[in-house]
Amino acid sequence: MPDPGTLSVTIVDGYVDEPAHFGVPPYISTYPRFTAGALVDAGVDAENITYHTIDELRDDRMNWGDVATADLFIYVGGMTVPGKYVGGTPAEPDEVKELAWTANGTTLLGGPVRFGVGEENAGAQEMERKELDYEFVAKGDVEAAAHDLVDSGMEGFNDRMRDNEELDRWASTGAFIVEQHPNHPDYLIAEMETSRGCAYRCSFCTEPLYGNPAFRSADSVVEEVDRLSDHGLEHFRLGRQADILAFGGDGEAPNPDAIRRLYSGIREVAPTLQTLHLDNMNPVTITDYPEASREAIETIAEHNTPGDTAAFGLESADPVVQEQNNLLVTAEECLEAVRVVNEAGGWRPAENRLPKLLPGINLVHGLQGERPETYDHNRRFLRQVYDEGLMLRRINIRQVMAFAGTEMGDTGADIAKEHKAQFQEYKRAVREQVDNPMLQRVVPPGTVLPDVHLEYHQDGKTFGRQLGTYPLLVGIPDERELGTTIDIAVVDHGYRSVTGVPYPLDINAASMDELTIVPGINSGRAGDIVVSRPYDAVEEVADGVDAVDLTKFATAGKTDLTVSRMPERSGSAD
Repeated sequence: MPDPGTLSVTIVDGYVDEPAHFGVPPYISTYPRFTAGALVDAGVDAENITYHTIDELRDDRMNWGDVATADLFIYVGGMTVPGKYVGGTPAEPDEVKELAWTANGTTLLGGPVRFGVGEENAGAQEMERKELDYEFVAKGDVEAAAHDLVDSGMEGFNDRMRDNEELDRWASTGAFIVEQHPNHPDYLIAEMETSRGCAYRCSFCTEPLYGNPAFRSADSVVEEVDRLSDHGLEHFRLGRQADILAFGGDGEAPNPDAIRRLYSGIREVAPTLQTLHLDNMNPVTITDYPEASREAIETIAEHNTPGDTAAFGLESADPVVQEQNNLLVTAEECLEAVRVVNEAGGWRPAENRLPKLLPGINLVHGLQGERPETYDHNRRFLRQVYDEGLMLRRINIRQVMAFAGTEMGDTGADIAKEHKAQFQEYKRAVREQVDNPMLQRVVPPGTVLPDVHLEYHQDGKTFGRQLGTYPLLVGIPDERELGTTIDIAVVDHGYRSVTGVPYPLDINAASMDELTIVPGINSGRAGDIVVSRPYDAVEEVADGVDAVDLTKFATAGKTDLTVSRMPERSGSAD
């Protein structure tokens, strides 16, 4: 029986995207962290555990040597919802198989990849369960499988789910692995688990495959944040749960006291944190328990950082689709939940900052019962939200991925494929008619976005994002140094992105490209500004600028805009 203390282990992170879990850079999911903790708990020396992202292996073939020489190679990854990504590119099935072929030691496959893979990471597909040439496949929790495999002397394991006592140990013990992530420490956000599983059974969703909700204690989550903070992280998202409002309760009713203990505890152990966001919130909880929900939302908005988003799983505003797919919330109920979050969390900490907490809306197409009228129902719902003067931070429209074990596993993706042309036209219309005006309401000109991380160049511009839940893509004139962060002021809006200038813009040094995109300044006026420089005060310029308060954007003094440097960017823009 091998001595666990002498085992070498390599973990490769192929990234995850699930209904209630995200792990594409700049996020790191729970899977590699919990797995590393389980290995240490089984006796593996932490110094013998190597972690790589799939993008690191693409960028440098030398890293494949760590896969080849490890006594135990573990792959974690899997996509159960489709998406587009900037910070990294999820592993494709052929890459996952190549890793297994490269490894000379024992191989273990785990994570949501166990639910199935398709031809590509995209919607409108049937997903098939495959072993991808691995010696062992964890059909339960990969962290439990890794622990039991090592504990058995590499003989095998019984598929099982870990319990909360194990999770309490493994989550904190495995925090060290974040130091090996290429984005560590400045451009890395830890996805935090407060619970998993779901009490409800929507037809398409894989979250119920984890069973009924299993909640961690507030102390357990706070302890993990404390350990991650010790290892240099300052960005956290409470995203691994189906409904943050259900935390600490019976699975349905909110427990505002538990949420206060959770959020205040995190603030206490990580007083210098830069990001504290969440993801999923069930609108049915708000309509069924309005007073307790409002109290919990107010607590969240008190402790979080601006720009936070509570994603609502409306999925469809069509009552026919709702009935045939076991969807919980009606359009009317969802609209009321949107109102409540706007009232309780939609305030701005300063006039020129993002709101603290806003709802997002998820819509899934290709579900059972979908018909031409479905698209009309969805459009009317979104238009009603806008016409009431409410704010949505994000509208996520996607086509279903059909997995075995869900009701849609029997239906497949035929409806999504049949309606693909109509879906694309409808999606374009929503972007033009709702997304753009909504974005102007949420992020009006002059809104300041601090610490935008500059990620890539395109068409002579620089693009970047803040760390957080569904961050806005920001385009900035000219090609600036990548791997730095700057504050920007918003000047214009796309469908799901904004254009900005460095904030505050030094009017004595600004380029023509920067000046001409400031509201109220055309190219002729920008030329006049450049010719007449220098200025002692920005008000000297503002006198000749129409319909704009230039002080929202600019100063007449020099400003050091670069606040930090990021690690080398991994992955490619999608």
